[in-house]
Amino acid sequence: MTRRADEIRERLHAVRERIASACRTAGRDSGEVSLIVVTKFFPASDVRILADLGVADVAENRHQEAVDKSAACGDLGLRWHFVGGLQSNKASAVTGYASVVQSVDRVKLLRPLARGAADHGRVLDVLVQVSLDGPDSQHRSGVAPDDLAGLADAVDSHDDLRLRGVMAVAPLGADPGEAFDRLARLHLSVLADHPHATWRSAGMSGDLEAAVSRGATHVRVGSAVLGSRPPVQ
Repeated sequence: MTRRADEIRERLHAVRERIASACRTAGRDSGEVSLIVVTKFFPASDVRILADLGVADVAENRHQEAVDKSAACGDLGLRWHFVGGLQSNKASAVTGYASVVQSVDRVKLLRPLARGAADHGRVLDVLVQVSLDGPDSQHRSGVAPDDLAGLADAVDSHDDLRLRGVMAVAPLGADPGEAFDRLARLHLSVLADHPHATWRSAGMSGDLEAAVSRGATHVRVGSAVLGSRPPVQ
């Protein structure tokens, strides 16, 4: 095993232990939480190492990088998640490689996503990204909480899209526990109308424990597994 593979193996083991420990503390089975490794800015060779180490889910947030990397790793049988901001004119193309789009935050994306999914003969798994920022904050991506129910209904109205649940990012500088408590309440409101939408994607390298303790089913971890990101090319 190469030095880089050893480094990733050790980091991946540590993250898996963090997830298992957080699950034990919360009285949850560690099998309830799926790890998605965010590979943006890292080479396809790292993705191959991850696959060798048993990682099944990887995520990208830039379309062109995801196109190139998924093509280079097309033999690995990985499930690719798109987690970045999505332009409506790129939405259809994303379905060429992504099995899951976690960052759906407006109705305008749904028609091209559904069209692309149909063209590729698949049903696309979708998470609605909801903003947890306060009303006076500079918003990250995400639908406003008041509009979450309507967007979830709209996703579910498309035969080629499968509403899986919700995704969110804790606001910068905020207590992640409070943010993920809010996400839990919002998710419950979605589940009331869409009981199949059980995925809750929350938690990253710095706050995965807070997310797991509040019921996250998926965590998105990059730097804790792969190290500091290389300079953007």
